[in-house]
Amino acid sequence: MTCYWLEQTEADVPAENDWLSDSEAFRLVGMRIPKRRADWRLGRWTAKQAIAVYLNLPTDAQALASIEIRPAASGAPEVFFENRSAALAISLSHRAGRGLCTVALCGVELGCDLELIELRSDSFIADYFTAEEQVLIARADPADRSCLLALLWSAKESTLKTLRTGLRVDTRCVTVMPAETRKPVVPHLAYDPSGWRPLTTHCSDGRIFCGWWQQSGVLVRTLVAVPRQPPPIQLHIPQAEQIEKVG
Repeated sequence: MTCYWLEQTEADVPAENDWLSDSEAFRLVGMRIPKRRADWRLGRWTAKQAIAVYLNLPTDAQALASIEIRPAASGAPEVFFENRSAALAISLSHRAGRGLCTVALCGVELGCDLELIELRSDSFIADYFTAEEQVLIARADPADRSCLLALLWSAKESTLKTLRTGLRVDTRCVTVMPAETRKPVVPHLAYDPSGWRPLTTHCSDGRIFCGWWQQSGVLVRTLVAVPRQPPPIQLHIPQAEQIEKVG
């Protein structure tokens, strides 16, 4: 099995809401905070686009409205198509006006996260990172520190999404071990040509998860999956449909 991913921006999301299902539109009405509404719409739009492309379905408003993303009891997103549960696994994230969705066949536990590379305080490091991670941060080149922090935090979130707990638990129950924070001059076989690099996360209960991370400008993406997956493949919306949407 292979995981796939798609990223969209706030500019890609239509102003109207006819691509939402009736229950999704009803839920949106109850959101009063503009940022929450924008983030939620971005996440749903990105997920529906990713699912439609993955399943080779049309991406017009009517077709997208037949795809519904419902929260499970844990809060994790679940996919329904024409009001029936779909045999798909997805994970969602949004940051800085960008939405990320990863998708795979049912049977894969997925977690993805998108993080901004930015300055983090010493108190943030002390509160949320394990002793092993703090040693890794202390030894890092100052030029790499912000990227490393974004990577560690993002991989924690991806792992906790895979576990379906989210940030309801102590983030220090997960220790992240990236292969490297910089791409080597001579690419190693472990590196994917698209820029994905391996990582592992160790849970306090002894479980070990494998995943991938990728830097793109000031953003870091991470994916953690069970069972272990090859590097995720990027999905692309057909150009003709993009032109039609703009027109």
